Amino acid sequence: MTRPRYVGALLALTSCSSGAAPDGVPAALRAAAPSLPNIVIIYADDLGYGDLSCYNPDAAYATPNLDRMAAQGVRFTDAHSPSTICSPSRYGLLAGQQIYRSTGRGGGAWEGPGGPSYLKPGTLTMAQMLQQAGYRTGVFGKWHVGLTWFGEDGERLGGGFENSLRIDYDKSTPLVDGPNARGFDTSFVTPNCPTTDPLYIYIEDGMVPVPATKRHARASLPNPGGKWRWDNDEGWMAEGYRFVDADLLFFNKAKSFITRHREQRADQPFFALLSTQICHAPVLPAAAYANRSAGGPRGDFVEELDALVGRMFALLEDLGVAEDTIVLFNSDNGPETVHTAWMREDHGHDPAGGWRGVKRDGWEGGHRVPYLAWWPGRFLSGSVSDQLTSTTDIFATLASVVGVTLPDEQAADSFDMLPAMLGTQPAGESIRPHLLTQSFRGEFQLRCGQWKYLDHRGSGGNRYDRGLMRAYALPERAPDAAGQLYDLAADPGETDNLFYAREDRREQMRSLLDELKKCGRSAPVNRAPIGLEGIAAAAAARRR
Repeated sequence: MTRPRYVGALLALTSCSSGAAPDGVPAALRAAAPSLPNIVIIYADDLGYGDLSCYNPDAAYATPNLDRMAAQGVRFTDAHSPSTICSPSRYGLLAGQQIYRSTGRGGGAWEGPGGPSYLKPGTLTMAQMLQQAGYRTGVFGKWHVGLTWFGEDGERLGGGFENSLRIDYDKSTPLVDGPNARGFDTSFVTPNCPTTDPLYIYIEDGMVPVPATKRHARASLPNPGGKWRWDNDEGWMAEGYRFVDADLLFFNKAKSFITRHREQRADQPFFALLSTQICHAPVLPAAAYANRSAGGPRGDFVEELDALVGRMFALLEDLGVAEDTIVLFNSDNGPETVHTAWMREDHGHDPAGGWRGVKRDGWEGGHRVPYLAWWPGRFLSGSVSDQLTSTTDIFATLASVVGVTLPDEQAADSFDMLPAMLGTQPAGESIRPHLLTQSFRGEFQLRCGQWKYLDHRGSGGNRYDRGLMRAYALPERAPDAAGQLYDLAADPGETDNLFYAREDRREQMRSLLDELKKCGRSAPVNRAPIGLEGIAAAAAARRR
């Protein structure tokens, strides 16, 4: 693995007490110019750093559409999901902050009718911010941040597959905390992982067209390679629910939204979030993509995702809006345990891209993810950025594009990455002085430049003393240490724990983490947007 280049040193924490928050969200939103760009976010599921051929030259398959996006846009090499599992990361994308802002600590992934939403009332979402800036907004695919469901007696139902049969849909819909109550004008989503965690239903604009009344049988699905159907639960489903071509359905819903919007509201910008379930377990590529790649069923699955990205770009071209659309591609965490092992063993492909750890782990492989940004003529074409960044930063970056001044108390862990995309950030200067991630149990990891501190023993997620992952256990050089400290510049594989050897750095990092956890935000106060005029000026300066 090529050693990444890290910039910046340990910087001082932004003061928690400086600056005053604006009185309210509407008052903080500034009027934007009429030529706001359209925005498309394609959010992948369990896609690791090494899963795209533009990140991994030794990949077992090719991702030509995403490679082209990288060649024409910005490819980030030090990007991180806010959590190492899906629900907290999706909260981070939508709210611009870590899950502990909502829960006080960590956050699990929902199953059955689990909720209520992590997106609590009063939390500004990215969709609400864009809506108030003049956008029409839509989300399509996996939601999975929790929903409130009621039984016939009006009681709120907890998770669990059997509770699916107790839902009173008349009392539960329109959903009080679904996408349409959190800033989306239109939505077509599943409550949980679309092919893994029941309840298996579709929710359209806060309503449930077909309730879950049928028991799903795992054996009714294909089983590629005799093992890739792993992690498909036999809960309750709606009649006609689709497993194998789930992402084709989600893409077509997003396509219809964009197409109708251009036909009916051509003078209004749109925001579309395509929340795919590739490449979450079970691995069920659509028929048109099965047995196509050299990477087996999971390679087929990723190639399907790549093809959908290509179809999105073709749609934007056909509608004549590609030049006026921002496209972002990101993943919610690292690759699944068995996926990683099987891809390494069967196809010589490393979904984690050489980093230690996988999904659920606090090591790099659990949260270092691919991140691509594309906006022709504005973002720096064909650039590779080693800026330290998080999925939470997408919120403030888009606010900066559209000219929104964010209240300090909202999107509290979101930094504006627009200077890195425009090429205006001075070389060697990090936008972020620090970055927080959280592993499976909500434990914290903190990055400051080349230094990484893990506030826990071991992986923070998977067991490496037994089962499949035992083959990937590494010797612990400080087995009695209460935490871990790594110099990623010298040790990108996180093999040499400097917890005792660098006590000064450890205490510095631990003190900073304690302060960040107590503080109401990690992002700076008084974030000032760059706006369309600043973007145009940066693009003009590059042409000179």
